[in-house]
Amino acid sequence: MLAALEAALQHAAQHFMATPWLFLSMPVIAAVIGYVTKVAAVRMMFQPLEFIGIKPYLGWQGVIPRKAEKMASIAVDVITSKLITIEEIFARLDPRQIAAEIETPMLGAVEEITREVLSQHQPGLWEMLPNFVRERLIKRVQAEAPLVVAEVMKDLRSNINQVFDLKHMVINALLRDKTLLNRVFAEVGRKEFKFFGYSGLVFGFIIGLVQMVTWLFYQSPWILPAFGLFIGFASDWLALQMLFNPKQPVKILGMTYQGLFLKRQQEVSRDYARLVADQIITPGNIWQALLEGPGSDKLFALVQKHVERTVDEQAGMARPLVAFAIGSRQYQQMKKAVTEKLVAVLPQTMKHVDGYAEGAMDVRNTLMERMQRLSPVEFEGMLRPAFKEDEWSLIAVGAVLGFLVGELQTYILLH
Repeated sequence: MLAALEAALQHAAQHFMATPWLFLSMPVIAAVIGYVTKVAAVRMMFQPLEFIGIKPYLGWQGVIPRKAEKMASIAVDVITSKLITIEEIFARLDPRQIAAEIETPMLGAVEEITREVLSQHQPGLWEMLPNFVRERLIKRVQAEAPLVVAEVMKDLRSNINQVFDLKHMVINALLRDKTLLNRVFAEVGRKEFKFFGYSGLVFGFIIGLVQMVTWLFYQSPWILPAFGLFIGFASDWLALQMLFNPKQPVKILGMTYQGLFLKRQQEVSRDYARLVADQIITPGNIWQALLEGPGSDKLFALVQKHVERTVDEQAGMARPLVAFAIGSRQYQQMKKAVTEKLVAVLPQTMKHVDGYAEGAMDVRNTLMERMQRLSPVEFEGMLRPAFKEDEWSLIAVGAVLGFLVGELQTYILLH
């Protein structure tokens, strides 16, 4: 037995000395396999944005863009259930302050609306009025406009769930721009993805050393492809485990271990909160969703209620006479026209509120502080969904690539 072992060692040594570069290249090639399969796996998560190939099965689309709606839904579920609610966001807005912020741009818009509506519905009467009377009427309407906005905002806060859908807004924003959806996951997990690549380098090199020793003693065409497959599979699997496990810090031999993504909770929370606050839950996106989203008709009804009340109040005692003079139906149409034109100028007007609203809502700090307080399991849900459903396909791709490189190694060594 000892003699056989000694003969085997001698044969292995001779074999090594005959072509040392071939054997020394094995761990290096294995490291490259490990690295390339990881980089390929990460790239396959994000790219391409649209399907390339022959649908439905012959081709590929990045995992996150392909499941954009589900990924966006998962992201917003975490935001709305664990971090912040739309009621809370709007409760921080002071209606009077909003009215003050838009007062200047609103004055010009109101003057234009007043002139346009009156000249359209009562051209003869409007033209007959002396200039000072027209100006006084316009000033009265201008004085009321900010108050109408303040009243609408108060009403809006009380009925925000009927008028605004935060989940719908966030999902729409991410579906419109799949690059932004990619950024959410890529920026949150940028260090983890970098580790994922380098871990393949290290694991591949270690497994490559075992591969080299095995090849010294036993040269068979299946050895290298089998090791390549194992390197691609094992390094992917191990890297994923190290990202998300253990959930809680664990001490082993005096050293503390925790999943790398979970360990970075404080830093990731800052990055995620910044991205969401700057790109997704912004005042501009909120105003747009209010005015164009599924609840926009209810917002319109809200504005119309306050505009009509204000017009009636301004008409005062003369309202029956005015209605009689121009006709009840036309009077109602005139009030509706005012509402429509006011809603039409709101998107541009509300831009003047963005600075105040961003500071008052304080979305970034709220998200960051609450994310930092999430449990490890809850926090894992911020990134893991990007991996979980398709982990098997990413690991399988790594294994296949490893197998093919192993076949190439075998061809080079045996020919």
